[in-house]
Amino acid sequence: MTTARFVPYTRDVEHEEPQFDDNLQTVVDKTTSFVAESVTAGGTGRAVRDAHATGYGLVRGQVEILTGLPPEYAQGIYATPGTHDGLIRFSNGAPHTGADAQLGTAKGLALKIFDIDGPTLLEDEPDTGTFDYNTINAPTFFCNTIEHYLFIQDLFFDASAYFSQGPAGAHRFYAEFVTGKGTLDQDDWAWDEFLAYLRMSQIPQINLLLSRYWTMGAVRHGDYIAKVRIAPDLQFAEKVVRRVIDPASAPEVFRPALQAELQERPYAFDIQVQLCTDLERMPVEDLTVEWPEQLSPFVTVARLRLPQQDISGPDNLEKMDALSFTPWRVTAEHAPLGNIMRARKEVYRQSSITRHQLNQQPRTEPRSANDVLAPTHHGDNASGE
Repeated sequence: MTTARFVPYTRDVEHEEPQFDDNLQTVVDKTTSFVAESVTAGGTGRAVRDAHATGYGLVRGQVEILTGLPPEYAQGIYATPGTHDGLIRFSNGAPHTGADAQLGTAKGLALKIFDIDGPTLLEDEPDTGTFDYNTINAPTFFCNTIEHYLFIQDLFFDASAYFSQGPAGAHRFYAEFVTGKGTLDQDDWAWDEFLAYLRMSQIPQINLLLSRYWTMGAVRHGDYIAKVRIAPDLQFAEKVVRRVIDPASAPEVFRPALQAELQERPYAFDIQVQLCTDLERMPVEDLTVEWPEQLSPFVTVARLRLPQQDISGPDNLEKMDALSFTPWRVTAEHAPLGNIMRARKEVYRQSSITRHQLNQQPRTEPRSANDVLAPTHHGDNASGE
């Protein structure tokens, strides 16, 4: 394996979208309005996130950065082997709360790693010592430009109203997605994005511990360009008892299954990096394209270990709700790449500020996992036993 096969990171791998700033401000305004209106619209009396509104549990973990990595993978935070505490928020991707059967198939794993050296890319909190991943159980995303996100965001905020009208409402949703609510010329209809959305809607309903989770968008990996995946460690995955989940069997099914598994045994994921080898077949700006593993496999650079623990208390959900996760709470060597990823910086920030203000929660980044959750009583390391 030589470094010559990997595309080096340069600034010109990104292409700025026309009217990006104006479109981004519109998205930010719509997002903060949605968050503010969710206090009454959601029926909970609280503001919720504009995506991943339903959290399934906050879990303690440890990230072990592996030794002996090839130099092209030992980049940024992965250049220094060691163990870091972490916190994991499992969630549903929908922008509203409700019974699990009403929330769709998208699931998220947000990871916060502690004691990371170097400033983050968030100008208002550069020295937190934390590093975040926001991942979802699909390798692609259903939007490529901020211009298209303007109508896709509207559709998702109103999705419940569309689908509550049965097949006719679903057909209107699909037609307005493809045509950009009538704004797109036929040659420019959003077929690629719509097909990516359909693929996401067909994800099997399985235990959260059995899903694989991707960054979807590209990120810098030191000298290179990458996507990151968090995948189950197979020796732990085979021990999961509650494997297939039936959302129709009860209002809440994913949290109870996660809670029961972690009460009974530890668990582990692999944190994996896929380096870009071909910008045509592994594009940065087209998030609907899955990077072929034949061109570049995912390589494990760290292990995420979840000790046996009890997440059943209501305070677990309260502490989870108070946390903030963003793809931009990373060091410069891991900067998100592309227009959609760049837009997330301000959208996530303003959404978080609005939500915390409305819920009267202090918006402070924890300095350690112990600041949020007590240490587990089952030892610090997951093992295969």
